Amino acid sequence: MSDKLASHWNTNGVANEYLSKFWVLFLMPLISFGLFLLFVVIPRVDPLNNIKNFTGYYWSLVVSILIYMLYGELLIIVWNLGFTFNMFQALLPAIGILYFLIGVVMRKVKRNWFIGIRTPWTLSSDIVWDKTHKLGSKIFIISGVVGILGFFFENYFALLLLLVPIMVGTIFLVVYSYFEYKKINNKTND
Repeated sequence: MSDKLASHWNTNGVANEYLSKFWVLFLMPLISFGLFLLFVVIPRVDPLNNIKNFTGYYWSLVVSILIYMLYGELLIIVWNLGFTFNMFQALLPAIGILYFLIGVVMRKVKRNWFIGIRTPWTLSSDIVWDKTHKLGSKIFIISGVVGILGFFFENYFALLLLLVPIMVGTIFLVVYSYFEYKKINNKTND
């Protein structure tokens, strides 16, 4: 490998930024290790102490994120060894699978300050939290499947398939949590 290696690719899968060999080879592992340490600490500092209620799903999510990071690093290494391919296309299925897995985990997540759809309204009510995450689970799973389908398309359309469903879904879930909270408050005030 040369001293400068590709570190960033555009949506056409073409390398457009380069870094020193050290940073290309070690930045992602260092970030992954930092994330792992953060994920170890999170259950211990959650003020609601609810992560213990979905520990298996929590660690499944952590492992999924770390596998995604490892996959990305392996793609970078393989590409820099001379096996050129469309990096964006290679990442699409992994991102879609990650969305899908987040959707599966979201069904089991209990109210906490670190993992899930944390709005003022979901954090204020277990009912709003559960309803928002039940719907959010479906939205993330569908977004994951649509994102995976982006693999079969080129460039910007693939990017749209990856980003639009998750962005629209996330905005919708924030608004949904607000109206669910209002609905519950109106019932208790009547």
